[in-house]
Formats: sequence, C-alpha cells, structure tokens
Amino acid sequence: MQQLTGLDASFLALETANTTGHVGGVSILDPREAPEPLTLARLTEVLEERLPLVPVLRRKLKNVPFGLDQPYWVDDADFDIEYHVREIALPRPGSEAQLTEQVARLHARPLDRSRPLWEIYLITGLARRRAAVYSKIHHSAIDGASGAELLTVLLDLSPGGRELPPRQPFRPARPPGPVMLTMLAAARLAWRPVETVRITNQLIRVLPTLGPAVRPLVGGMLGLNRGDGGVIPTAPGRAPATPFNRPITQHRRVAFRSVDLDQVKAVKNAFGVSVNDVVMAMCAGALRRWLCDQQALPAVPLIAMIPVSVRDPASRGTLGNKVSAMLAALPTQVDDPGRRLQIVHAATKIAKAQQAAIPQGLVDQISDFSPPALTARAARVVFATGLLHRLPPFNLTISNVPGPNVPVYLCGARLLAHYPVSVVTDGQGLNITLVGYLGQLHFGLVCCRELVPDVDTLAGFLVAELDLLVKAAARPSA
Repeated sequence: MQQLTGLDASFLALETANTTGHVGGVSILDPREAPEPLTLARLTEVLEERLPLVPVLRRKLKNVPFGLDQPYWVDDADFDIEYHVREIALPRPGSEAQLTEQVARLHARPLDRSRPLWEIYLITGLARRRAAVYSKIHHSAIDGASGAELLTVLLDLSPGGRELPPRQPFRPARPPGPVMLTMLAAARLAWRPVETVRITNQLIRVLPTLGPAVRPLVGGMLGLNRGDGGVIPTAPGRAPATPFNRPITQHRRVAFRSVDLDQVKAVKNAFGVSVNDVVMAMCAGALRRWLCDQQALPAVPLIAMIPVSVRDPASRGTLGNKVSAMLAALPTQVDDPGRRLQIVHAATKIAKAQQAAIPQGLVDQISDFSPPALTARAARVVFATGLLHRLPPFNLTISNVPGPNVPVYLCGARLLAHYPVSVVTDGQGLNITLVGYLGQLHFGLVCCRELVPDVDTLAGFLVAELDLLVKAAARPSA
C-alpha cells in the first residue's frame, strides 16, 4: 500500500456537489494506418497489458478510521477493467462541437470512490474517420508532470507498439485492517510535535522573503496606492471580480484550440521572452476581449495561478503530486498586445523569484500536517461560507504541460493532438491548460457552463491574439 500525501488528499477534500477533483484529456487519433482496427476490445487489451506499469490504476482508496491520517492506495481485489474502459459514438460525421459537448458531460461526472479513480472512453464517429480517447483520473493520483509520464506509458513510438515485460497474474495484496491503520495513525500523531517545530522554523526563515508578495495583496485589500495610474503593476495584488469568479454549478463546457509553436517562438525571439510568457500574453489578450464583450473588464490586472512542478529526478516515474504554484499579474487592462507581453514578462520574473524562495516540499509538509477529518471540515466551512468567490485568491489557473516532440501512437493509431481538460472550483470557474506536441500547442479550456457559456468564443480569441503578437513581432524589422 502507498499513503497519500497531504497535497494528494487535498484534492479529495476539494470535491463537493458541484466540484470534481479529477483531471482529464482528449487524444485525437487517426486510426486509418493502424495495424488493427481501433475498437473497444483493442483499447481494453492494450490498457490491460500496461496496467502493471502503472500500479495506481488497480488501486483504490482505503480511509483511516475517524480520518486520523491520510488515506492509502490499496490493491483492488475486485478490479474490473471493463468498468473503467467504455465506448460512446457520435452520429457520423461527428463535429468538434458534438465532441466537446460529450466530453463536457463526461467530465462533469464524479468518479466512484469505491473503485480505482480513473475512466477511459473511446469516442468514435468523428469526421474524417478519426477517433478520440477521453481519459480522466483523480488529481489525488497525478499532477501535470506525472500525467505526462502516464501518457508515455500508454503511448508508443511506432504503430506496431513495443515489447513489454512478461505479464504476471495480478495478485492483490491484502489491505490492512482498521486496527493496523489506527496504530499507524497514532504513531504519526505522536511524531507531530517534532514536525510542528521543524515546519515552524522553515516558515520563519521563508516569511521575510515573501514580504514583497504579501505587501501588494495587503495594500490592495486596504485600498492603498490607488490613483497613481502612471505605474502599471507587475506584482500580484488582490484578484478583481469577474463573471467567472462566482459560485459554480455541476455543469461544464469545454473548448479546444491548437496554434503553431513556430509562430509562438517567433514572437518569443523577437521580444526576448519565454514561450510561457507568450502563452500568458495570449491568455491576457483573449480574456480582455471576452471581458470587454461582457462589459466586465476590471481596471486592474487579473491574477493567474501557474502550477510549477517541483518533481526532482528521484521522483520521476512516480505518480502523486509534486507541485508548487506561483501567482502572476495578468495585464488585461492594457490595450497594446506588445506592451502586455512586456508586462507579462516582468510579472512572471517576479512570480518565479517569489516561488523559488519557498523550499521544495514545504507546501506538502504543511498540507500533510492537518488530519483529513479536520481538513475536510475546514473545506466544508470554506465552501459553505462562499469565501472562495467572495475573496478569490486568484482569477483562474493557466497551466503549461510539456508533451512529446515526436510522433506517438495509441493502439497503433497516430496521435494528432492532445487537449487537456482540468479542474474548476468555486470562485475559479475557468481553467486554461495547454500541452505541447509535435510543433503545436494544444489548448484545453474548461469552465462552469453557466458562467462562461461561450467558452468556444474565448478559445478563438487565443488564436486571434497570437496573430496580433506575430504582427507586433514583425513590426520592428519592417
């Protein structure tokens, strides 16, 4: 068995009637040259062959009595792969709008906690004889980096697949009983005073370096430094109210877009910034357009939360969450796209410096410190009081996940694009995540259906904003 960390378990506490804790992705496939037809039986066979490479796919949650400690992953003695691998068909020729509508419905459904926390759907009937595979797995099991590693286990470098280790019969280990789990929890509780001293000492050392990050937030809450419009802020302040920073429902919408990585790199090189800076500027411009259409553009920057992987070489190949986060100002109040990119570059430099000051693992240690029973109760209080949408710590999450840079195949079918589908929560009803693959950046937008009903329009604005940045990049050399 393997115990969840406090950060892993926090994604379980996140779930409510309207919030799910799983992440997903949609792989668009061209099966025309596959050695065998892409069927549900074939997909099930390929996944079953590779289950030993990803043990968490055959494990389910085992809770500690009274919520005294974090849950454990234990082998599911009744594991049934046919429950987890499913098929749906679109009416031919299925459009992208029909695909995204089906994915939105599937993504809105919570996973069954009595079973291993993942599902995969083969979606057939797409136009041009294409197919899609939608997968979802609980965030308590993976983060973005380990999710990318999981994809490499399922994907191959050639249509013919790869040689796998000899299959061994699955012999599930016997899970520990309530008495053993209680004893383990008691041992951890006895060690907690020592952990308290150690974490407190780390916090004392870190707090002075976080001063520059905390001061703008406090000043914004107190209304300081208003009216001096000559200075455009690049440090995060208080997140302004927007139409998507409200209570969410259980309904979702998703949208997909792809852009040429060479165009993004051309902008990057012209302005002397990073690829991620260009992505953030695209998001800032797209959000500005959308907020203007809604007549809801704030006079101050939005605040974006950017997940940062802290996965070291020793933890490669392991699942679970090894992430930190940084908050960066998103200059949606600035009209000029080139100026927005320059401000984004400065803002992300500040955010990276502040995030680098936090010791790796400190966030996990703090989240691991609180017993799950207390964490769950605190989460219920936060959601019940509406604190997350009344005083949102940030407006949205923007995440950039690396992907393979060579052609890959699933069940012999060539992968054309992979669109991530992530998490939204109360107060943050919009998420933008992208994956790089084979010379393109693939954006997946997910939102609360009622808060951003025209999310496809917002996705289209991303492409339009890149076009503007490409023109701005070419201007100095003209």
